[in-house]
Amino acid sequence: MGIGNQVHAQVRKLVVVGGGSAGWLTAAVLAATHAHDPAIEVTVIESPQVATVGVGEGTWPSMRETLRRIGVGESDFIRACDATFKQGSQFNGWIGRQQRDAYMHPFTLPNGFLETDLVAGWLAAGADTPYAEQVSFQPHLCAANRAPKQPATPEFAAVANYAYHLDAAKFGQFLRQHCVQHLGVRHLSAHVNAINSHENGDIASLQTRELGAVEGDLFIDCSGARALLLEQHFGIGKVDLSPVLFNDRALAVQVPYPAPDTPIACQTIATAQPHGWTWDIGLSARRGVGYVYASAHCSDDQAHATLLGHIAASGPTDTAALSEPARIAFAPGYRRQPWHRNCVAIGMASGFVEPLEASSLVLVELGAAELAEQLPATREDMDHVARRYNEGFDYRWQRVADFLKLHYVLSQREDSDYWRAHRDPATSTERLREWLALWRHHTPSRRDLVRAEEVFPSASYHYILYGMDWRPELRAAPAAIAAGQAADHFRQAAELARRMRAALPSHRQLIAHIQAHGLPRI
Repeated sequence: MGIGNQVHAQVRKLVVVGGGSAGWLTAAVLAATHAHDPAIEVTVIESPQVATVGVGEGTWPSMRETLRRIGVGESDFIRACDATFKQGSQFNGWIGRQQRDAYMHPFTLPNGFLETDLVAGWLAAGADTPYAEQVSFQPHLCAANRAPKQPATPEFAAVANYAYHLDAAKFGQFLRQHCVQHLGVRHLSAHVNAINSHENGDIASLQTRELGAVEGDLFIDCSGARALLLEQHFGIGKVDLSPVLFNDRALAVQVPYPAPDTPIACQTIATAQPHGWTWDIGLSARRGVGYVYASAHCSDDQAHATLLGHIAASGPTDTAALSEPARIAFAPGYRRQPWHRNCVAIGMASGFVEPLEASSLVLVELGAAELAEQLPATREDMDHVARRYNEGFDYRWQRVADFLKLHYVLSQREDSDYWRAHRDPATSTERLREWLALWRHHTPSRRDLVRAEEVFPSASYHYILYGMDWRPELRAAPAAIAAGQAADHFRQAAELARRMRAALPSHRQLIAHIQAHGLPRI
């Protein structure tokens, strides 16, 4: 095909390179969105030699709509993926003081958040109660191990806003089966060993060892950190975030429950450690526990000892009987140009940072949805779509870096150079420094976060700022008025917590019910 004809050629053959959660979720969203267009073909090339790590992984509430969009049943998903409900994140030891060194980032908006300045009311009340516990019922549900819905609540509906904890390896397998059986996605098990190009530099086909050449019009690189197409073929590098976010290593291990009736946590538990933090994610049959740390501040042996010490302190566990933790190395950063020519990277091929606020899968969701909804009709259209896509994701990655860094810069911990370095303004982003100066006298609002699809809305910044005991100096007169209005919302939040604790089942009870009977379908 000549270059002129190629420019006007229709985009029909979509080839995803790599499976796992990113590859199969992207394929599912593409296939489901264009299910009524028989001209669109979605193919996934998955290497049989690349295995995924089955650690516990967290999502954002957006995953509920994504699963609904691709036609997945919530009960089927929960059963197949060892999944449980996630109502937010709990941060232990991040503030760095002896008393009350824990706070929550729940998924439900603060009660009255859009109506008045709740922070003024919290400060006026003395700020003795942790912010999230004052403004939201959800931390109280998590503390009582209550589920976010009842057995009679339909699939994907919620009493309290929720996401999921899941087994990442099982999730990829579940999505693969759904894509092939229900969405018409072609699955090729093959190893890509060469890239064939058009005269203009576009990718023409992928040469596989087992199946020969696989042609396509648009190639989606979901090959993980290898970035087989975008980096190895096109040479598109990453923006290095290591000066801002230090963590570049992780250890992960599966931990059994001591008894079948052990309560399942409804929140990700992130516990600060001397050189990083541990995650603890409760799945239905086990926990996924790991340690994210900075290799410049901590040796692998030190990290291993810290992880085992954390597991031993978290409950009755025979740490000697655990399998050897999986070791994961990563370079924190992102592609400023994830879409280059006829190739777009999604997932780790696009970028990766420590999984502190479950940003990995939500960025996959956003990337897949935007690609599916804005799928270019022709190669000529592709450059316009790519430019907008790249601008959007450059913005999103910068906001992810800002938000994750916020957890560190407010800490008062003094037990290591790791934490002291994180507080050094020179290691922060310019945007975050500007925001913190502004937020000494204002609270975060939609004016600070201007995009329609922010990864983290302003309420999330509230939960972290005031959970970490940030005390702004608000203008006296407006604050006094807001304080009276806020008190009513605090009473409503407390009453909601009381009623919901009494009405909702335990987390484990609901998961057991779903596994045995399922949830009602609308």
